[in-house]
Amino acid sequence: MIAKQIKKIQPSGIREFFDLVLGMPEVISLGVGEPDFITPWRIREKAITALEEGYTSYTSNQGLLVLRQDISDHYKKKYALTYNPKNEILITVGVSEGLDLALRAVVNPGDKVIVVSPHFVAFPALAQMAHAKVLYLLTKEEEGFKINPKALKELVKQNPKAIILNYPSNPTGITYTKKELKEIWKVLSKKDIVVISDETYDELTYKDVHTSFPSLDKKAKARTILLNGFSKGYAMTGFRVGFVCGNKEIIEAMTKIHSYSMMCGPIISQIASSEALRAQKEVKQMRLAYQRRRDFIVKEFNRLGLKTIKPQGAFYCFVSLKKYKIDSLEFAKKLLFQEKVAVVPGTAFGKEYSSYIRISYATSLDDLKNAIIAIERFLNKL
Repeated sequence: MIAKQIKKIQPSGIREFFDLVLGMPEVISLGVGEPDFITPWRIREKAITALEEGYTSYTSNQGLLVLRQDISDHYKKKYALTYNPKNEILITVGVSEGLDLALRAVVNPGDKVIVVSPHFVAFPALAQMAHAKVLYLLTKEEEGFKINPKALKELVKQNPKAIILNYPSNPTGITYTKKELKEIWKVLSKKDIVVISDETYDELTYKDVHTSFPSLDKKAKARTILLNGFSKGYAMTGFRVGFVCGNKEIIEAMTKIHSYSMMCGPIISQIASSEALRAQKEVKQMRLAYQRRRDFIVKEFNRLGLKTIKPQGAFYCFVSLKKYKIDSLEFAKKLLFQEKVAVVPGTAFGKEYSSYIRISYATSLDDLKNAIIAIERFLNKL
């Protein structure tokens, strides 16, 4: 009774592992990628007021025009990008829905889609659900887990229809400079490839200014489907609001699918999201807190001999276990049961990454300190 392409797809490696965590008391979780901050009060207050004022209806399929206008203004101010709020922006139920819609709108059965690895678990799964063939572009620790333009050039010879980019990255926390993005675009621009750029963590870029892919030039903008949302940077995971920016033709196609499958995003969440774009002070405070945690956790892992490249954004680090020559799943299970610390095996982000674990530092500094003590105790027993 089950469709063939669904049978082939493996369950989320993150969720599968964290089924083990459920019901275990006093576990320090460094796994699930969710901000530990409560949504800033001004955003919650806006949602409460909207409910009190009776905003309980459907919105247009594309989402509230006021929110689309605010997103348009935000991108013009921050990235000098112009998107028409009437026909070039779509409000989705989280960024994951945006990715699903983007793939279904542009991919034909049998088309090839490049996924950069290590990758967020949904990227290949959603591509396969759209009946695409996934081409994996493997990145290496010695190259900072960044795309090698030469390797990309070789893969592009297979004539992919699209590529999914994600930066700052889940699970590595790496991001790209404008110069590096231009090198990537130089390769992609020679082919008729759609760039699906997931920039969910742009607000959590620590040092250099985030460069949005469509801002590279007019041709890049025309060929890019830009994905973003409010879950991570604004600590609004439960509100479930994402958005897509792109050319009129693509947004029209995505809206068509969205109108039949989802209809629209929740109105109260959309109203709250408009307020979120004005909460830049609160976003900065959260970003600085993540940065302090990052500095601590990276220093400590490297001290323990677990080589860790310093993330430039998001709230993850990809930690090498090569010194201890232990498989990531075995490491994660033993650490969980012996020391009650939960991390994610690297194989959740690509089978080639069995020598790594992903750590989320979206938790308190006290928890991070206690986790390091437990991990050091565990390593001493290996």
